[in-house]
Amino acid sequence: MLEYLLPSLVNIFSPFNLFLLIAGIGGGIIIGALPGLTATMGVALMVPVTFAMDPISGLIMLGGIYQGAIYGGSNSAILINTPGTPSSVATTFDGWPMTQNGKAPEALNTALVGSAFGGIIGAIFLLLLAGPLARFSLMFGAAEFFWLCIFGLSTIAAMSQNNVAKGLVAAALGMLIATIGLDPVIGAPRFTFGNYTLVQGIEVIPAMIGLFSFSQVIRLVGSSNENIASYTQEKGVIFRVLRYTFSKCKANLLRSSLIGTIIGILPGAGGEIASIISYNEGKRWDKNCSKYGKGCMEGVISSETANNAVIGGSLIPMLTLGIPGSAVAAIIMGALLAHGIVPGFKIFETNGELAYTFINSLIIGNVIMVIIGAILIKGIAKILNIPTPYIGVAIVALAAIGSYAIRNSMLDVIVMLVFGLIGYFGDRVGLDVGTMALGIILGPIVEDNFTKAIALGTADGSVFGGFFGSAISVILIILTLASIFSPYVVSKRLAKKEANQND
Repeated sequence: MLEYLLPSLVNIFSPFNLFLLIAGIGGGIIIGALPGLTATMGVALMVPVTFAMDPISGLIMLGGIYQGAIYGGSNSAILINTPGTPSSVATTFDGWPMTQNGKAPEALNTALVGSAFGGIIGAIFLLLLAGPLARFSLMFGAAEFFWLCIFGLSTIAAMSQNNVAKGLVAAALGMLIATIGLDPVIGAPRFTFGNYTLVQGIEVIPAMIGLFSFSQVIRLVGSSNENIASYTQEKGVIFRVLRYTFSKCKANLLRSSLIGTIIGILPGAGGEIASIISYNEGKRWDKNCSKYGKGCMEGVISSETANNAVIGGSLIPMLTLGIPGSAVAAIIMGALLAHGIVPGFKIFETNGELAYTFINSLIIGNVIMVIIGAILIKGIAKILNIPTPYIGVAIVALAAIGSYAIRNSMLDVIVMLVFGLIGYFGDRVGLDVGTMALGIILGPIVEDNFTKAIALGTADGSVFGGFFGSAISVILIILTLASIFSPYVVSKRLAKKEANQND
């Protein structure tokens, strides 16, 4: 590693590669901020461009797009309550309330700082502990993934603390919606009502755009506000956020980075699971957990730090085992193969300069992202000064284009519109849109791994042993139980404390 340190730095700071890194990060931020345009789409579109480049230059650019797009999703999540990427869903829980409270600059800069910190920690794990973490990822089978998703669903107890029953109903509705399409076991169509276009199922991104974006437009149209929220340009916000973050949120930053990295190395888990679990853990371990969901910087940090730490984690099994940890990692792996480079442990020996240049470019890229993000925030935040009618039209246009672009299907546009109405009327009756989104995201993963675990357990002679036989499964079950019951314990403790103070 030390042998390739200097050559990797020379490669990164060469004028052309540095330009590609900066352009990739800037372009990625814009892609991530636009609803429907995901990091996967952005990286995939640029892969053909890398064929005319040196492999090192191509990887640096793709890595920059990946980083920028995952962070960029937080901008729309905070400003218009629309997650630009699925991994930014949890960012809306506190980012949007901060905007409504006139704290949009603080929220945007908090997301930037958390994203950069999480990205750096994830890349450092990739640099120093790729081998051991890759071997750990191989210990996860279908049963372990099932319990990991159940652990993610247990966050409903914390997210819907005021009315758990409505939270469970919303999550169950989301999971039911996720069953539309082909049965993963027998391949039979379910709940399609004879409509062939529904066989392909409900795409997550149009559903998220509808729940969070189109429903928000309906609310804006019905409000009398001239602007989405109040906004005034302030100087030195980034430095104020940095001081608060590194003085008050050190444990949150480290915990969220660790959660994001570990979940990132698990193939198929993704930033959405990491951010949701991290948000729940941040709330559970905070002494003043009641502020979550009302607009606190800690909630934004928990989500954004974790989903950016996933980047380094997802590249660990890809580089060391040839098993991509995410869709973007799979595309980057395809770009490597196109250049005749086969990922695996030997890549650090046969192509050490390339591997370490790529890893170090992720670390340096996160530092550069702070500078680029801070510059872009000044312009992005001014969207709040645009009159509401114009913003509403722009959101509808972006939502329709983003939904259609996923599969070039009008079905996804209809899905977006339907879920917009569901989100609007669901909010009116008290159903938590966040828990519904959680059910839609995790439902297919839960079902798929549940059926796989049953099949594997049956083949081994014990379904019970298949679900409960590994130490990882037992640990995840214990964490799930703790996650479910901790809100009740905390609420009783707070009630007892208030009672003692009144006495």
